[in-house]
Amino acid sequence: MTKLKMSTRAAAVLLLLTAAAAPAAQTAQNPPAAAQARPAAPQPPPQAVAAQVVPPADYVIGTDDVLIVMFRREKDMSAEVVVRPDGKITLPLLNDIQAAGLTPDQLRETITELAGRLVEEPSVTVMVKQINSRKVFITGQVARPGAYPFGTRMTVLQLIAMAGGLGEFAKGKDVLILREAPAAAGRPGSQPTTIRFNYDEVQKGKNLASNIELKPGDTVIVP
Repeated sequence: MTKLKMSTRAAAVLLLLTAAAAPAAQTAQNPPAAAQARPAAPQPPPQAVAAQVVPPADYVIGTDDVLIVMFRREKDMSAEVVVRPDGKITLPLLNDIQAAGLTPDQLRETITELAGRLVEEPSVTVMVKQINSRKVFITGQVARPGAYPFGTRMTVLQLIAMAGGLGEFAKGKDVLILREAPAAAGRPGSQPTTIRFNYDEVQKGKNLASNIELKPGDTVIVP
């Protein structure tokens, strides 16, 4: 009789423990409705996270530049485009649009006006992905003379390094920078100026201020 009572009591305790554990297990398997209904964090469109550059203040769009034109609602009108040699880009539904010679804001306004003929209140963003139109040039006694893309900034020494350095018989102390300056009042065309650069001195840590920043269109001449 004593053994039967103890067995009954043990069974009751086991039943209570099982009943208490069941809701916890159910909660673990089925989280609260609020947690289930929580939406995932919105992901930005691929165009928004694409590699971009911050154009300099004086930047205007030019040939071979890579742009991203993004419509907020009309996704099928968005595109990544390259400025053609004729200075134009092609966008879905809008066809050819003049881009070269404009700032990104000016191009955005142009696209917004054209798109407004097709859709209501278009929201347009123009981003610069790659600047290829701005170039500097180096010629003479260097390993790889030619034109080099100019992004936002570059010094004379950096350009020489990109060109493979000076040749064996180069006159490093007589390097010249040819720059097309703005035209003087009353005189048509630009007036080129020359700036001297002593590569040998800079290499020795002297006259470092002469290692100036280049401007688009500059030509470095290494005799």
